[in-house]
Amino acid sequence: MTNDKYVGMDTHPASITTEVLNVNGRVVSWSRMETDPEQIRDYFRGMSGTVHVTFEEGAQAAWLYEIIKPLVAEVIVCNPRDSKLSRSGNKSDKIDAHKLASLLRMGELKPVYQGEARTRGLKEVVRSYSAVAEDNRRVMNRIKAIYRGRGIVCKGTEVYHPQLRQQWAMMLADGNTRNRLELLYRELDCLSCLRKAARAELVKKVRRQPAWKILKGVPGLGPIRIAYIIGIVSTPFRFRTKRQFWPYCGLAVVTRTSSDYEVVGGKFRRSKKPIGTRGLNRNYNRDLKYVFKSAAHHASSREPFKQYYDRLIANKMKPELARVTLARKIAAITLAIWKKGEGFDADRLIQEA
Repeated sequence: MTNDKYVGMDTHPASITTEVLNVNGRVVSWSRMETDPEQIRDYFRGMSGTVHVTFEEGAQAAWLYEIIKPLVAEVIVCNPRDSKLSRSGNKSDKIDAHKLASLLRMGELKPVYQGEARTRGLKEVVRSYSAVAEDNRRVMNRIKAIYRGRGIVCKGTEVYHPQLRQQWAMMLADGNTRNRLELLYRELDCLSCLRKAARAELVKKVRRQPAWKILKGVPGLGPIRIAYIIGIVSTPFRFRTKRQFWPYCGLAVVTRTSSDYEVVGGKFRRSKKPIGTRGLNRNYNRDLKYVFKSAAHHASSREPFKQYYDRLIANKMKPELARVTLARKIAAITLAIWKKGEGFDADRLIQEA
């Protein structure tokens, strides 16, 4: 009999509760420890046999993964909410650890990819830039909300221009509102400086990646978008084909069918019912979807993708659907040339089209 052990970990900032099951599903032990790296290492160093470990994806997941991975046979960082078992019944640290261990033993957990060491630095810089850019947009929206809330039309970016701010602020009659607006402008100036610095660091980091030389030739993909792609995807070999890559990017078409077969002459025959479509998949990486959709919007007015886009429009496809189709094509090309290590070939694209 194999000496496999399945460890479920319910992790928190202060403590970690673990439960160990054997191959038959019997509880071998359970314990509680501080969320301390040395205690975690000592715990797994003292275990014998083939150890499999799981815990939920969260703020501590990458840190725990790096600590535990060298000490055990398998680590699965999971999203157990996909399973009904994890959402049913009572809840406590010990119960959650037991459910995780049980799901791990049954092979019912879907792993969450944790990235590779060579792209981890870029991933952190991408997160920094994304957070600063999001804060920057939030403050810009708050500034416009002040004017719009008082019936003042403020389209475009003039409202943010340093030389025009005083002119716009004079449209507000209330002095307290103008003071609030001044604070938001000052916050915007600080965030704009941070965003420029974060962007410069991001561009410098991505140009050190081997994939940069391959992907920079794809129309619509600049250094920021390429940095997001490399930082998030890490390696293209996670996806066997574009059919697995599209759902991750939120570009997969969801279909629904029923009664797929009918009996004719005593034999099964596939029915001719049309397959119903239900839009794009809803479980996806939002940053990647934005990257490829914005790249499609940029590339739709430039060669070589302009001909492809115009052909879709000529076939009476709606512009928004044509841009999604172009985004799918750019994503497929990105994955293919990244895997092959070849640069983008516009002549081949036109020939295939």
